[in-house]
Amino acid sequence: MELEKLRDKIPEKLLGIIKSEGITTLRPAQEKAVNSGLFEGKNLLVCTPTASGKTLIAELAAIKAVIENKGKAVYVVPLRSLANEKFRDFKKRYSGVAKVALSIGDIDSSDPYLADYDLVVCTAEKLDSLIRHKSPFLRLITILVIDEVHMLNDPGRGPTLEILITIMREMLKNIQIIALSATIGNPEELAEWLNAKLVVDDWRPVALHKGVLHQGKIEF
Repeated sequence: MELEKLRDKIPEKLLGIIKSEGITTLRPAQEKAVNSGLFEGKNLLVCTPTASGKTLIAELAAIKAVIENKGKAVYVVPLRSLANEKFRDFKKRYSGVAKVALSIGDIDSSDPYLADYDLVVCTAEKLDSLIRHKSPFLRLITILVIDEVHMLNDPGRGPTLEILITIMREMLKNIQIIALSATIGNPEELAEWLNAKLVVDDWRPVALHKGVLHQGKIEF
């Protein structure tokens, strides 16, 4: 799908940013997400290979909401290192249209300053803390992105992630949830729990070959 065909759905500023990075055509999963209601507030569970464009799906919905003054977005990741990486990327890309914040520190604070930001990148543990401390930022959120949502199956982080998703859905009735993962064993079941449209695609930018390495030789 050519981006030009989405001019009625993507704000001009956002379209310009995307095109400035050389992107003129949506990848298969991105097109499927658009057709599944990405811009109509539908919950989505996106299951596609690494580097297939999952993150941009979430960015499109989040930044569109910010530009159109429909609310703020929070991008949840499992690790601080990943949070730092996403923060740097988003701040560089969207500095002209959205105020991006990183919140991974003190888990005993409501961080009221976050209400001044449009897109907040945080860990699940930090979002859990903001909920417990009744951060004023929470009531302004319209889009919740859960990156690496398969962490729900992790014995350590899974319960926290499940609880915070449940609380956010109960607290914000109209919130749009966009869950991303490259590996989920039960996508249909998870999509049903999230009340989400399932977006599945196996396209990847680089072909994946399986082989056996033996005595310095690879047989595919």
